[in-house]
Amino acid sequence: MTFTATGTEAVHRGLLGSAYRGLRDGLPIAHTAVEHSAVLHAARWGGTPLPIPVDILGRLVPDDVPSAAAVVAVQSANHEVGTLQPVASVSEQTPAPIFMDACASMGRLPLPDGWAAAAGSAHKWGGPAGVGVLLVRKGARWRNPFPADDRVDERTAGFENVPAIPAAAASLRAVVAERDDVNARQHALIDVVRARVAAEVPDVEVVGDPADRLPHLVTFSCLYVDGEALVHELDRRGLGIASGSACTSSTLAPSHVPEAMGVLTHGNVRLALQRDATRADVDAFCDVLPEVVRSIRARVGL
Repeated sequence: MTFTATGTEAVHRGLLGSAYRGLRDGLPIAHTAVEHSAVLHAARWGGTPLPIPVDILGRLVPDDVPSAAAVVAVQSANHEVGTLQPVASVSEQTPAPIFMDACASMGRLPLPDGWAAAAGSAHKWGGPAGVGVLLVRKGARWRNPFPADDRVDERTAGFENVPAIPAAAASLRAVVAERDDVNARQHALIDVVRARVAAEVPDVEVVGDPADRLPHLVTFSCLYVDGEALVHELDRRGLGIASGSACTSSTLAPSHVPEAMGVLTHGNVRLALQRDATRADVDAFCDVLPEVVRSIRARVGL
């Protein structure tokens, strides 16, 4: 295990370090079409990207994985729609090393098998910002893709964030200790959101796998509604959600994730439950959402 400055740095080092041997032979960097922008940027910077298509739930089909690639990047779970990927099955389809972006799931779910290198981010599991985690399996072919630093651990550069690392470890330990109970409660609450939004809001598309997903996350798209307008109106009522794209950092541009899935790309909002969210919180959100959507559509004559 190596600590990096951010999860993004861990992604870059893990992906490009795993790809070095294949890149030398001119092989492409394969990745699912719904990877986080950190993976997409690294793939374009380091070599020739080869996107792997996904189905309407956001999941790749293992048979679509190329047999020849410098590395295959497969996230453990999508940051935006929550769908889990079949990482272990992918590793059985290709001799290429598997790089796994586990930032969205690390701590929340056990890590799947099959990866050669993986990346995590402490703030995603509730730890401090400024701590990334790079995991490289023993025996995996990995080489530092960036200029060397004369340190004991060649997988990173500069000095670790020593004060924050123990805090990240403590928060991870706490999350793992209670995750079975928290996950079960959050999964049930998200089921309520998915059902009520689909039933009570006209012209809405709830996306991602309804069952095989991150327990705390749901994304839906409202036809004829601007995502930021919806965020603003809900914020006025004390309800916080996100728009734009969780998989393209802080941009508010339409996300590449629903586009790759073939679902609505506008009016897209993402709800992530906090650890202490209750049924009352979920019902308050679902109660107010239909009226808010109606009012926004009315402004544009719909």
